[in-house]
Amino acid sequence: MQERVLALAGLLQGLKQVRRIAETGQADASVLATALDSVFRIDAESPEAVYGTVADLRPGLVLLRDYFANQNKDEALPRLGLAVLQIERRFVRDGAMVQQVQDGIAAAAPLAERLGSSHPDVLAALGKLYADTVSNLRPKVMVQGNPHYLGQADIVSEIRALLLAALRSAVLWRQTGGSLFDFLLARRQMLAAIESELAQGLG
Repeated sequence: MQERVLALAGLLQGLKQVRRIAETGQADASVLATALDSVFRIDAESPEAVYGTVADLRPGLVLLRDYFANQNKDEALPRLGLAVLQIERRFVRDGAMVQQVQDGIAAAAPLAERLGSSHPDVLAALGKLYADTVSNLRPKVMVQGNPHYLGQADIVSEIRALLLAALRSAVLWRQTGGSLFDFLLARRQMLAAIESELAQGLG
């Protein structure tokens, strides 16, 4: 359960930045880096290692706690999360697309290592990879926001790169045994796991 909670926290944390960028054109630099770094940690030993540390997932854990405690303040965020979880099912069934995405990430990895995962050139590469692959799946993940920002190519690349990171978290969630029944039948257990991880992150 702990691993599933971390993956979901990573998912929500990344998508919250998608919402923020779409509305304001600005991201939280450290949260952005956590999400984008996770894309390149394909062979990490644990879900925690995918994101760095539990402390790096604190914003996502708080979002997840609020959701399970029915205190969510952004109604569009759970809808966006559900859309990515649905797309993940279609994505993993398409072996050719999975391979194309893995190859694209591997090709961008040296650039990310040299410049940092949040560098505009890396965002452009990941954004194009998403547009060429995952963006073709249906139903499409729709991001709403300020048209002024959504009309800018660099902002669109950043959003697409974050959606790729969110998909990475969705795949990880499924790999750790996650299913949509978690949201219906395991809310209490999930909430307890979230509180445990938050306490650990403070330790």
